[in-house]
Amino acid sequence: MTLLYDYPFTSRWFTTRGGLSQHYLDEGTGAPVLFVHGNPSWSYLWRRPIVALRDHFRCVAPDHIGMGLSDKPGPDRHPHTLASRIDDLDALTTHLISERGAPERGWTLVLHDWGGPIGIAWALRHPHRVARLIICNTAAFPNPYGPRVRPGLRLPLWTLLRTPLGPSLFLRHNVFARGATWRPLGVRRRMPARARAAFLAPYDRPEHRIAIQRFVQDIPLRPGDPAWPVLRTVDQGLAQFADRPMLIAWGLRDPVFDLAFLREWRRRFPAAHLLTLRGAGHYLLEDAHEEVVPAMRRFLGAGQT
Repeated sequence: MTLLYDYPFTSRWFTTRGGLSQHYLDEGTGAPVLFVHGNPSWSYLWRRPIVALRDHFRCVAPDHIGMGLSDKPGPDRHPHTLASRIDDLDALTTHLISERGAPERGWTLVLHDWGGPIGIAWALRHPHRVARLIICNTAAFPNPYGPRVRPGLRLPLWTLLRTPLGPSLFLRHNVFARGATWRPLGVRRRMPARARAAFLAPYDRPEHRIAIQRFVQDIPLRPGDPAWPVLRTVDQGLAQFADRPMLIAWGLRDPVFDLAFLREWRRRFPAAHLLTLRGAGHYLLEDAHEEVVPAMRRFLGAGQT
């Protein structure tokens, strides 16, 4: 892949037990900050906070298997499920602690989209590691609307995915990843062409888009969905992090993770620091990085004694 716009990092690779190469960034030194992305983004989403924080923190940002610069296996080599992504994150962080000098404790989790349940599930396995959390338009509990999708999203996403047209839209035409870079689905202000191209670069052909499709198919909406037990475990364990400092940074124009999700976070963590961004959508770090990144630095105490 050619050099990516505004991505001045050294790529690193971790070989999974299945022999797959997982790409990750490991920038800076100090207390570790673990950035966990969702779908259909990748570590490119975190480029600005990593640049801003790596002078005081060790910033770790993996790409899930099948996404970003990681290997893109078919379902015969990787299940592309919520449970498998948690296992992948656990294996990588264990490697960093045991082989690359990362500390056992003092980790800050930064979570976006379906990085929320992945990251919190990892934290529930190792609660002693987690010092702080930064929550960005995500969830770690069942859909506040119940076993349904918001009406405006049913047709373009879940309904079409389950029709014969779904595979063509996701795999051949890449509509999900493309749509996330356009107004009003993913952003509220126009994304520069070079940034949009970088978000889409890893998903340049149908066989590289399987994980995006499987990510959506695996979303647990009701009991009986394969990932539902994992999400319920995350939901039930979330309260144990109520004593950790938390920053909630939220784009208020997100069509998926909307005010109902924000209210649920606020109900569970009323002491959390809150930054609401009226002009920001789902990719809040694209719409409002000028506000979000400094807020992250202040919350983490970067440069302060």
